[in-house]
Amino acid sequence: MSEHHPFGPFSIPEIRDFVPVKLKPFVIILFLVIIQFSGGVYVASASEMVGTTALMNEDIQMAGLSSLVGMALNFVYMFRLKCAIPPKSMFFLCGFVIIIANIICMYTTCVPLLVGTCFVAGFFRMQATFQCNSTIQLWLTPKRDLSVFFCWVYLIVNGSINLSGLQAVYLSSFAEWEMMQWSIIGMILFMLLLVQTLMRNHSSMPRIPFLGIDYIGMLMWGSSALCALFICIYGEHYDWWTSEYIWAATIACVVLVALSCWRASFIRHPYIFLDTFKHPIIWLCPVTYIVADILLAPEHVFEHALMEGILGYDALHLASLNWISILGVATGVLFTWQTFAVRKWRYRTMLLISFCCIGTYLFYFYFKIDYNLPKEALMFPIFARNFGYVTLAITVLTANTRMPFPFHFFQGVTIQNVFSAALGSAIGCAIIGRALKVTMAKNAMLISSGIDNVNGNVQHIPLGEIYGIVQQQALMVSMKEIYGWLGLACIAVIFVLLLRKEHLSKPIRVTHPKFKTIRKMIKHELRVSKENASF
Repeated sequence: MSEHHPFGPFSIPEIRDFVPVKLKPFVIILFLVIIQFSGGVYVASASEMVGTTALMNEDIQMAGLSSLVGMALNFVYMFRLKCAIPPKSMFFLCGFVIIIANIICMYTTCVPLLVGTCFVAGFFRMQATFQCNSTIQLWLTPKRDLSVFFCWVYLIVNGSINLSGLQAVYLSSFAEWEMMQWSIIGMILFMLLLVQTLMRNHSSMPRIPFLGIDYIGMLMWGSSALCALFICIYGEHYDWWTSEYIWAATIACVVLVALSCWRASFIRHPYIFLDTFKHPIIWLCPVTYIVADILLAPEHVFEHALMEGILGYDALHLASLNWISILGVATGVLFTWQTFAVRKWRYRTMLLISFCCIGTYLFYFYFKIDYNLPKEALMFPIFARNFGYVTLAITVLTANTRMPFPFHFFQGVTIQNVFSAALGSAIGCAIIGRALKVTMAKNAMLISSGIDNVNGNVQHIPLGEIYGIVQQQALMVSMKEIYGWLGLACIAVIFVLLLRKEHLSKPIRVTHPKFKTIRKMIKHELRVSKENASF
């Protein structure tokens, strides 16, 4: 049964009656896919943006990840916004914000404006995504099983990320990089036309007023996350803590976190309750994500250099590997749905499978990396990497259901998504990027130690060419060395999981309460707080 029609089959009353009932969920799915394709800055076309603007690659990464921080911060208030604004108005609001964000990102080279625009766009993108997913939740899983629902979420999210990357690369290759923004604007306008035509001004959720919302706390926690992002992304550029910029960002991050926790100790409705941090799962999930992101950091740090600079593949060939990524995501989702959601396998079993796949990816490159590696040889490790990561992501996200609904659960999901979507990958790339620089310097020194004027093998080779050969060989040796160390670290993680029996090894509890129940709990909390304040 549905909350929309408590005495009949599932339906979506927000969509007009002339649309067939069986077609209505697919209309919402179309909206969802369009929204997932949208954003402000598209990292897949970063090289083209760097070449035609005054921006650095770090600036593009900062803007792209700030959008993910904005998305994560939305989880705490997404239900409140859903209850306050009707679905049709919400789609128009989010659509126009995304359109304006794309226009700004096309024409601005001001990094703070770019970062702030992407941050706001990410917040409203997540709200539109929640509007779609919550509408069809009962159609996907009538029993409100979140392990099933999260499989669907990651299929759409990760699949759309890879498809939008393909779209950005193809458009920037055959036209200008701005065409990606214009195509997204056209898709959003098409979605808004469908919203105006197919949807009515109807809301199945009674309104909850905007009370008890800690906007200042949200901005403070968000600013601390952006400071941490700045340190990880610009650290190598500014030579880490030898730079006053990195020191300023570090001090600002520490001060903002301390002020946020102090402020949460005495206000009635803080953005994140301090009691949330008392749950062990709130620490285990981010740590798991950070470990996984460090192990998978080679994907972002030097695989592009390997495939393009050494193996000689162009951007279109590299983009075509996204189809393998999509296949890995889809297969991982189907596997997780069948084992974790349907058969209720334990958390530890799923995490072991995930890290085994990640270890397979690492050791495959360790043993197979070569100057003549064919494109077909890259398919298996890319498939294993995406299979393992999506399995881990669904499992760890479902683990948050151990926290009480609704407040601690949504706050826990927010904290987890800040790390899983933005900080985890930034931390992993910063660590592995620094390791690559140090390792390359060491290996280049060792390789070039035998090159001098009396070496007959190199006397006829120009000095510049010798330098290029040394750097290329040092990169290959360094990549192999890092893959090996990461593979050993993955084995250590697997042993820890085998020895650990508490927390994530327990059976799962994944039933989501009704939205009506969550609404009653929020109204009760607001009423009690209001009475205490008046007293």
